[in-house]
Amino acid sequence: MNSVQTTPQQNRQDAPHRRADARRNHERVFAAALEVFEEFGLQGTVPQVAERADVGKATVYRSYPTKEDLVEAVVKHRLEELDDITAPALAEVEPARAFDTYVILLFENLARDRLLSEALAAGRSTADTVPLIDRLAALMEEAKTAGRVRPDANALDLRVVLCGMCLQLINLAERDPALWRRYGELTLQALRP
Repeated sequence: MNSVQTTPQQNRQDAPHRRADARRNHERVFAAALEVFEEFGLQGTVPQVAERADVGKATVYRSYPTKEDLVEAVVKHRLEELDDITAPALAEVEPARAFDTYVILLFENLARDRLLSEALAAGRSTADTVPLIDRLAALMEEAKTAGRVRPDANALDLRVVLCGMCLQLINLAERDPALWRRYGELTLQALRP
């Protein structure tokens, strides 16, 4: 039997290489997960992520012990990207314009991201999606004060209309950003006085 023995000195010297390799694998897994879940939503699988990252499933599970952990990491990342995209809307001085711009930008971005649209449509109230819904409700309240949203509209109305639109577009497998934008506009019209 020919076995190769490694010394503690060799293990210490190989450790930085292993850490760098593990870091690269983690980055590849996450990049693949972004693609898979954007395309397939919650129907995406760990084997699809592993295949796209060109690693084994065990490599995925080392970074993310469950599919739910991986989904939550992707949702969190997508919401951070959405924050960057919608920042100009939040900078608007006029509250009604801020609300309108935010809703349209949201719908345009949900068109390309199946996972995020499914998370909102399903009302997945994860710690990550709650701030988005809260932000929308706060913007709606400001627009209501400015007279651009019907006075009886509340956060539940917003959630039902917005999430309902998302759910139907997902069920119809619509991915056209122009169509999603149209339904964002219809959402705004439904909330007008």
